[in-house]
Amino acid sequence: QVQLVESGGGLVQPGGSLRLPCVVSGGSFGSYAMGWFRQAPGEEREFVASISTHGSYRYYADSVRGRFTISRDDTKNTLYLQMFSLKPEDTAVYYCAAKSGATTANRGAYEYWGQGTQVTVSS
Repeated sequence: QVQLVESGGGLVQPGGSLRLPCVVSGGSFGSYAMGWFRQAPGEEREFVASISTHGSYRYYADSVRGRFTISRDDTKNTLYLQMFSLKPEDTAVYYCAAKSGATTANRGAYEYWGQGTQVTVSS
């Protein structure tokens, strides 16, 4: 059974930084395209970033491009989301997700999901 576990969330001031790891177990991490999504209260879950197998391709939502970086370490079965210049509107529960095949921003295409980690940006 594939399990994804996010961590690294917390309270940070505007302009601050956080790094979210997502550890994957029970599957073949290197064969999965991976994505980060987020969901704010009362909102739908939205795409943040995705990365292909081997890290060859990376895609970002317009709202985070230039501030967030997605990466993966296949030797550690871990996906990362490095977040800089955080804004209050980045406040949400952040989820990692995995899928076979090509990377995509379509959340419905992802097969496996973590439980989420809360990120709150506030002074």
